[in-house]
Amino acid sequence: MPVAGLTDGAVEIAPGVHWVGALDPHLRSFDIILKTANGTSYNSYVVRGENGVAVIDTVKENYADDFFRRLESVARYDEITTIVLNHLEPDHSGALPALLRRAPQARVYLSSRAQMMLKALLKPSGEPPPAYIPVTTDDSVDLGGRTLRFLHTPYLHWPDTQCTYLVEDGILFSGDVFGCHFCDARLFNDRVGDFRFSFEYYYAHIMRPFREYVLDALALIEPLELTAIAPAHGPILRHAPRDYLHRYRELATPRLHNEARVEKTLLVFYISAYGNTRRMAEALAAGAECLGGVRVSLYDLEGGESGVFTDLIEEADGLAIGSPTINADAVRPVWDLLSSLTTVNVKGKLGAAFGSYGWSGEAVRLIEDRLRGLKLRLPLEGLRIKLVPDAGELDACRALGEQLARHLTGRLETREIDLAALA
Repeated sequence: MPVAGLTDGAVEIAPGVHWVGALDPHLRSFDIILKTANGTSYNSYVVRGENGVAVIDTVKENYADDFFRRLESVARYDEITTIVLNHLEPDHSGALPALLRRAPQARVYLSSRAQMMLKALLKPSGEPPPAYIPVTTDDSVDLGGRTLRFLHTPYLHWPDTQCTYLVEDGILFSGDVFGCHFCDARLFNDRVGDFRFSFEYYYAHIMRPFREYVLDALALIEPLELTAIAPAHGPILRHAPRDYLHRYRELATPRLHNEARVEKTLLVFYISAYGNTRRMAEALAAGAECLGGVRVSLYDLEGGESGVFTDLIEEADGLAIGSPTINADAVRPVWDLLSSLTTVNVKGKLGAAFGSYGWSGEAVRLIEDRLRGLKLRLPLEGLRIKLVPDAGELDACRALGEQLARHLTGRLETREIDLAALA
């Protein structure tokens, strides 16, 4: 049944350029982890030139009928010379096998990183891959009076992602970047309901972990003349499209200056049932500060929401996490904090774990496993202390902090080997 406010046919964006996507208004969860209060759209586009027609992305397989109905209202299959795949995730490529059967003469353009994905996508059908051309930044396709120019924008949010720019019309077909899960049959940002929360939420959960790649993509996109941004999900941004570039740059740029300036930064998080893990955290922090060149911040997880700390961790050089062991596990606030780190890039940061325990002491090892899974570096073994730390054990905590500081600053102690003694 058609969604109110939208015909079964294509919707014109510019003369010879149409939206031929599908709407999914009742979707409430995307890829399991994303909430979608307004559903989503699967945006596909058609561009007509003098020498042929290009289809840019397709839709989720369940919505192929909607896609083909709209596509057929503006083009014949034998006119399609070009299929552009900005991203091969199933919500964009689900109708591709059927499109290739209907337009076998079309050549497929995708990023070089997408080649293996294309083969895997078509594997269940048993069909050989179509004729395809891998492209990168500034490669182009001439449709006759209309030029599609490609921009290599990897990790926004998969390795294969790219953007496609319609030069003569100033329209950027951006893939997932600048998109959001927001379904509104009025399609255009100057007509739909208020989607700001969806735009920000989408960035935070999809693009934020790849902030450096966002900034690289903006460097390619910002110089372009833009009349509209046509993303793979959500409203088409035809009113003030450059505002959305500005907002992405704001979101990808640290909001506050780090006062540590040239110093390395170490964040020490802890939660403590009886004060023992707190004593360990304080000693560790003191040991790290003694070396110099490291700014240390100490936080009690019992006194703050984990989401508040995510911004700090994103900018820090290292973090140490302390937890007591309760029921053979680290405590819930620690797991909440670690779960929040999936939305930021922590790969390569320095990590460490510590904690007090009464019986078995599994928390430290479990935290270390999770930090490794998040791709942090853990050069030092975590520290476990049974019940109340004594003076010697607190010295060990201070030594751990000092060693973390040495790793952060590159001032590791060198070992001298007595070769004569080994002879």
